[in-house]
Amino acid sequence: MTPRQFLLKLHGRCNLACSYCYVYEAADQSWRTKPRRMESATVRQVARRIAAHRRPGEPISVILHGGEPLLVGARHLDETLGVLRDALGGGADVALGVQTNGVLLRDPELMGVLRRYGVRVGVSLDGTARDHDRNRRFGDGRGSHAAVAEGLRALGAAENRHLYAGVLCTVDLANDPVATYEALLEFAPPRMDLLLPHGNWSAPPPGIGRRPLPPAPPGAAHGPPEGSGAVGPTPYADWLRAVFDRWYGAPRRETGIRLFEELIMLLLGGRASSEAVGTGPMDLVVVETDGTLELADSLKVAYDGAAATGLDVFRHSFADVARHPAFRTPRRSAVCGGCALERVCGGGLYAHRYKAGEDDPFAHPTVYCPDMAALIGHIRAALVRDVAALGVAR
Repeated sequence: MTPRQFLLKLHGRCNLACSYCYVYEAADQSWRTKPRRMESATVRQVARRIAAHRRPGEPISVILHGGEPLLVGARHLDETLGVLRDALGGGADVALGVQTNGVLLRDPELMGVLRRYGVRVGVSLDGTARDHDRNRRFGDGRGSHAAVAEGLRALGAAENRHLYAGVLCTVDLANDPVATYEALLEFAPPRMDLLLPHGNWSAPPPGIGRRPLPPAPPGAAHGPPEGSGAVGPTPYADWLRAVFDRWYGAPRRETGIRLFEELIMLLLGGRASSEAVGTGPMDLVVVETDGTLELADSLKVAYDGAAATGLDVFRHSFADVARHPAFRTPRRSAVCGGCALERVCGGGLYAHRYKAGEDDPFAHPTVYCPDMAALIGHIRAALVRDVAALGVAR
């Protein structure tokens, strides 16, 4: 593992109280003991460590995250980005990004800072106003859609459009899939990311209950059966297939959808950059507000301390991170080796493999195994059909 993506928890609190938040509502409650924001001394140390670690010309990305990172305000944001730019340079090989709930993008001063440093902006949005506001609310119960929509309109304005990275939507089975997709399209995102809600074998995601582990392929303890791997109900695949058909069948390309594009790439023999699919190496490290270095924070849904490593930027380098056993865990699930879809699915997101009370609690396929198999099969069928049609056309 060589870190190339550095996710900085710039602010450890949030101005929303989303019902499904994996930081505040999940098993790991370590945010309570950490500073509210990453102070300037920590930012400088992080920047020094990244600069010392990266090879000349090697592409890296630094993502400001939270909580809600824009809660630090324009002044601290400007200082943070200035420190990063001074340490890392401003070339095309250094990508600066921020993932935000969008509420504070209405602030022209904050937007001006993002514009000054060319920071790419991803915004969380869950579809229609009614559907979004079911889960993504302010602490007093008010829905946030109106404020996020205002922020997205500011981001989509001519002077800011080049910063617009896309929208991130968490799948909710209660929402109509096509209506959700079309509500997101209203803000003309260059790309979308559709995320499965975080869950695992011990704390299943909404709508699927406690699934039995899939039958084991030959020589493995658990995993999907040879072939499709899909048995039983697949509500998340059903939801995603409806969006895929609407997106893939459109007469022109309306936007990109990362999950579908990466599965297509993998099915055609390529590689994916997502940690949710494929078998590529992990290259993401999380820097918490106090400078501690952690694994992907999706692991917070497993158990308290699941993402912790014992490392921090004041005592450890990113070379130490690369050598640490926690960061050297293989991406591919060893128990899925007998599945025909293993190279594409990769066993799913690591956090979604967890089952409590076992010697190796992550030695399972994703809790979404049947859904992933059904979705991959659906996309593969569309590709086979269209490739065959190309042959006929010739």
